[in-house]
Amino acid sequence: MTRIHLATALVRRNDNILLVASRYPNHAQPLWNLPGGRQLSGELLAQTAVRELLEETGLPGSVRELCYVSESYDGETHFTNVTFAVDAQGAPAAPEQERDHVVAAEWVPVAGLANRLAIAVVREPLLAYLKEGTRYTGYAEAGVSIVFPD
Repeated sequence: MTRIHLATALVRRNDNILLVASRYPNHAQPLWNLPGGRQLSGELLAQTAVRELLEETGLPGSVRELCYVSESYDGETHFTNVTFAVDAQGAPAAPEQERDHVVAAEWVPVAGLANRLAIAVVREPLLAYLKEGTRYTGYAEAGVSIVFPD
């Protein structure tokens, strides 16, 4: 079994959440998600969230607290995602060219998240946390495969 650790940054301003649209080789359209990605060797998950936020949006950030953990399986691959509340100032930089795999970054009203986030293993843990404070969500099957660009 392969294990992949991910960390995402939940950046909130008033009633808006910062999302990024990312292109993946096995999806025709970009997928929206919180800024984040794979943990590097020797990196703590909180550091991953801040690094990915900077890489994907140009915004430096600082971790405020742990929000929630979600996990899922895609075949023999086990994904664990840890989401942190991150404070960040400024506006996300418009990608001059694809940064990493990100093609857009936008502030999305909380009320519009369900429509923007197409992938259940991304959407449902975030909405459960925002609505009910749910801190853990698990899925025996992710229902989606992502091929990460390297």
